[in-house]
Amino acid sequence: MTVTVRALRPDDTAGVEAFAHVRRIALPFVLFTPEAIAYGITHAHPDAHFQALVAEEDGEVLGTAQTAVVHDSPEPGQGFVNVYVHPERTGRGAGSLLVRTAERHLAAAGVTKSFAWVLDAPGNRAFAEHRGYRSSRNAHFLRLDLVNGTLPPRQDPPPGVELRTGADYAADPRPLFELDAETMSDEPSDVSYEFTDYEAWLREYWQHPLFSPELTSVAVVEGRPAAFSAARTDGATRYGTAMTGTARDFRGRGLAKLAKNDSLHRARAAGYTEALTGNDAGNGPMIAINKWFGYEICATEVRYVRDLV
Repeated sequence: MTVTVRALRPDDTAGVEAFAHVRRIALPFVLFTPEAIAYGITHAHPDAHFQALVAEEDGEVLGTAQTAVVHDSPEPGQGFVNVYVHPERTGRGAGSLLVRTAERHLAAAGVTKSFAWVLDAPGNRAFAEHRGYRSSRNAHFLRLDLVNGTLPPRQDPPPGVELRTGADYAADPRPLFELDAETMSDEPSDVSYEFTDYEAWLREYWQHPLFSPELTSVAVVEGRPAAFSAARTDGATRYGTAMTGTARDFRGRGLAKLAKNDSLHRARAAGYTEALTGNDAGNGPMIAINKWFGYEICATEVRYVRDLV
């Protein structure tokens, strides 16, 4: 039997469900739902040239890939391909074919440097290095048991600080866009980002089906959002932190910890049993905050990069 690769369409219900299934098994530390995958394909920015790919054999989806141009970086010519194969279907050529297909797609879109996240296991790292990728930085996946774990007590905001939810900004999310853009630009990364397109941010983040404005917490100082913890959920039992950050003028005051603690307590009260997040290995302050909450590292991934020209 021959393995083939094709681009996934958002109206391919069976393919989208199979994509989500493989991702949940291969990468159980990240929230994936069929609705979110279809939404991402439909609403990706045109300049991203985004594709979700599936590798199939005899009608069965063996592996998946997401690939796109990093259109919101000030440095042109960057792209990414993240490949995950069902752990019981490796060794059939699905991963190799997905990488080759994605790299051809990126090269056609003008990409000269391809980035990839690879789970930190000998076989995965050898796979990347055999294809010319060189390792860069590490990041961790972290998990917190919201049922059996012990969250720190809820804290009253200090004088002059108010806790709100993302839902309080439903009529005008722009203040949260501006805060997200500032904090994202300071995140440790091989790739720099600039959030300047408010309408694209609305589509890709605020309106994303996994995003929960109700569980997103915002620390407000004198009417200005100063820190936030953005929440995503699978609508069932799993809650994830998409981003936690503080505006530069307000750092060092514990506001990010305050916001995240509030969000975690409300997630547990809403019935969510598992909290997930991720940290760049070089982001010491955020790792310290998550350890304070009781998160434990459950996996590590490595960023790889390859020049396509």
